[in-house]
Amino acid sequence: MNAIRRTWGFVSSLLVGILYSFDYEQPIDWNKTYIICPNHTSNLDITAMTILIKNNNHCFMGKEELLSNFVTRLFFKTVDIPVNRDSKMSSYRAFKKASEALADGISVIIFPEGRIPHQYPPQLHDFKNGPFRLAIDLKIPIIPVSSINTWKVLWDTGLDHGSKPGICNIFVHQPVETANLTINDADALRDRVHTIIEQKLQA
Repeated sequence: MNAIRRTWGFVSSLLVGILYSFDYEQPIDWNKTYIICPNHTSNLDITAMTILIKNNNHCFMGKEELLSNFVTRLFFKTVDIPVNRDSKMSSYRAFKKASEALADGISVIIFPEGRIPHQYPPQLHDFKNGPFRLAIDLKIPIIPVSSINTWKVLWDTGLDHGSKPGICNIFVHQPVETANLTINDADALRDRVHTIIEQKLQA
């Protein structure tokens, strides 16, 4: 399913003149397991992540509303993890599934803002704690990803401002290790990853 999603995302973007450019702070060993945390301003961020990760051993955690879309429903019924952001029980179940996936060596992509910001131009919002507590609990490295200009090509779904051809620039930061952290460090880890992405977006 991830191979299908990657191919479809690349081809459908290419047909409308949208390409993706990736810069790396250091090479990433995609044979390892990670929690990938990108900022979120566009539906193109999803395609960018599927192209970025060089294997099919990954899944997304995303809003439950995506189950109502015919295309995304296929993935959230098979490989991805839906979550109802307004339900503590749903969040608990989703993070339990994510924990199981990570334990099985499957990387998980979580947008730590929880949603695409409503204001335009978008600003980086506060991050939720969940991904960082999970990373510390399982001793999984986090890869911060800065999606620099996807919103200029297509903001959110594109319904309000349309879309245009262009190159989406994605910066992949070096993994942030969590092996020596405790759950008491979760807030500091969250803030560190937020600062890493924020500084890149403002550069």
